[in-house]
Amino acid sequence: MATLTSGQTAPPPSEQVYRRIGWRIIPFLILCYFVAYLDRVNIGFAQLQMKGDLGFSDAVYGLGAGIFFLGYFVFEVPSNLILHRVGARVWIARIMITWGLISALTLFVTTPTQFYVMRFLLGVAEAGFFPGIILYLTYWYPAARRSQMTAWFMSAVPLSGLIGGPVSGWILHHFHGHHGWAGWQWLFVLEGLPAVLLGIVTLFYLDNGIQHAKWLSADEKAALQHALDQEAQTKPAHSALEGLAQPRVWLMALIYFSVVIGLYGLSFWLPLLIKSTGVTDPLTIGWLVALPYGVSVVAMILVGRSSDKRHERRWHVAIPALIGAAGLVLSTLWSADTTLAMVALTLATVGIMVVLPLFWALPNAFLAGTAAAAGIALINALGNLAGFFGPSIIGWVKQTTQSTNGGILVLAGFMVLCAVLVLLTPKHHK
Repeated sequence: MATLTSGQTAPPPSEQVYRRIGWRIIPFLILCYFVAYLDRVNIGFAQLQMKGDLGFSDAVYGLGAGIFFLGYFVFEVPSNLILHRVGARVWIARIMITWGLISALTLFVTTPTQFYVMRFLLGVAEAGFFPGIILYLTYWYPAARRSQMTAWFMSAVPLSGLIGGPVSGWILHHFHGHHGWAGWQWLFVLEGLPAVLLGIVTLFYLDNGIQHAKWLSADEKAALQHALDQEAQTKPAHSALEGLAQPRVWLMALIYFSVVIGLYGLSFWLPLLIKSTGVTDPLTIGWLVALPYGVSVVAMILVGRSSDKRHERRWHVAIPALIGAAGLVLSTLWSADTTLAMVALTLATVGIMVVLPLFWALPNAFLAGTAAAAGIALINALGNLAGFFGPSIIGWVKQTTQSTNGGILVLAGFMVLCAVLVLLTPKHHK
């Protein structure tokens, strides 16, 4: 490969090179995360039949949906450090194959304990995937380009609702009773096995970083690496333990916790919230679930582009967080009317989804190297503990009060906390 002698400065990478990188890795990462997120939250559709078939209460479902994140939390940091050491290609493939198999095998659960165990194991299997990809993007893109690329990658979350909602509803509607299996059992199989296939493809398709990309020329590799090296010089070098010990990392974790509790509280219960407005057909529910996610895809890309263009992060996070909180509150007031409820739930979903990719520009502004691997994993692990509390809170409140409103208002309060904490963070011009 081309190297730079002392005193030489590599020309900046061209837009054409960055476009080529984008087309090479981003669509594939979106597809992987689409499948991952669908396997994580399809339990929200499965519950429409599963609870009745197995006799599970709302509290059992809420705990099972959330217990995924306990396994995720325990193995998150070690998994990301392993990825940083052995490379993204092998480790991402391992994650995808194991989570796909475990998701598919969930079809065999019959008791609450079995349900809890499979959800916990799914969390263990998937631990490290999301923060691993966030770290992986830092191997290719400088900070000024990362928010938009992260937004594209995280568009997989609303896309899983936009496409996965109707697909999940269709599976429940059309496969129920085939070969003696319930619709929810078919759901786990048909949405779990694609992860296994993608994991195998990952072994052959994904490059560990710039220097492993055979589709880049030596000069292009040198220019890209030089741009990243220059940026790295502006960040202090920290070890993994130093990354974990930084107070700013823990503040970021609290901010992320505040938005993730809204994300999963809404994601796991959205089909039921729509059903409670009077819609009963699973296929119709699937199409209605797609609406807020479809709007969110567009909003995520547009706001991410605006944030990168203006080099501004805090207000681009805080304002959507407040919009998400407002949507959650309105959904409790308009729950009796399907049209108004869908408007409120769309506002809530858009606000939450827009925050997700833009948030990651904040920790990436001060973390690098091994500290980034550990710090990003810790932020994601602690933040995703909210995925345990959010669904569990709503499940417990619904079983106690026969209404989801109290739990939804708790989620709205956390979204407001997210906005306040973000505005209290120092400005990062990255």
